Amino acid sequence: MIYIDPPMWPAHNTLFSHLISNSGLDELHAFTREAGISDRAFDGDHYDVPRERYDALVSLGAVPVSCGDLVRILIASGLRIPARERPSALAAPLRHRWNRLLPGTPELGEYLLQLWNEPHRRYHDRRHLLQVLEALDLLAGGEIPRPVALAAWFHDAVYTGRAGADEDASARLAEQLLPGAGVPAVETAECARLVRLTAGHDPAAADSNGSLLTDADLAVLAREPAGYAAYLQAVRAEYAHLSAEDFTAGRRRVVRQLAAADPLYRTPVGRQLWEERARRNLAAELAGTDQP
Repeated sequence: MIYIDPPMWPAHNTLFSHLISNSGLDELHAFTREAGISDRAFDGDHYDVPRERYDALVSLGAVPVSCGDLVRILIASGLRIPARERPSALAAPLRHRWNRLLPGTPELGEYLLQLWNEPHRRYHDRRHLLQVLEALDLLAGGEIPRPVALAAWFHDAVYTGRAGADEDASARLAEQLLPGAGVPAVETAECARLVRLTAGHDPAAADSNGSLLTDADLAVLAREPAGYAAYLQAVRAEYAHLSAEDFTAGRRRVVRQLAAADPLYRTPVGRQLWEERARRNLAAELAGTDQP
């Protein structure tokens, strides 16, 4: 069932309501498509809708509830996303990280933040960016080499779901924008090389920078079962245009390639932190996709 709270949340010179489902995001997305609500209004577990749409949405079947009841319904459904994992809530901490990484370039940071918040992204969004940066903190002891940190910011800056092509386009974007931000040519080149490396996650044994970035990018594989299931759901949502059969076949190829890597994580810290859990998750997923 779809629920809506009163329009009382101010933004953009109007008031907004929240639109949720108590059964699943598929139901919520179907309802909003039918109502003509843009994907840009989606914020992880709800849609923000302006007050001028309130009456029309109620007439389409959204059940009016109080703000408190809407939150309780969302929590009970298991769909609520904590603020820490909500893309719209991550702009401030990411902005702070960018300003420390490359001071005096706020325009470039804002541009990248907007790219990472494109409405078609369901997994490769600001949450993923912050998770990669935090994984790098763990791997590098807080002293992340600047080309590696820059590569984290650029590695999925272009994301259309085309493996290989997206990484190359993201690398070319770094090559285009970083010199104007005062980044030396050698660092720009290393950033672009690392971004391209994320297409295959197969750095050379002596490639310490590549090992850091690819391990951080794959840290998601070691989530606890519920988190791993959420990751898989988000990836599937990014490929909603594919049939179940085509997606399953493509995903199976990716999982088999990852499971065959020995080791999966190239840094000692990454192996210690994530290898065992990641292999369990990959094995379980592969067993599920191999079922008839």
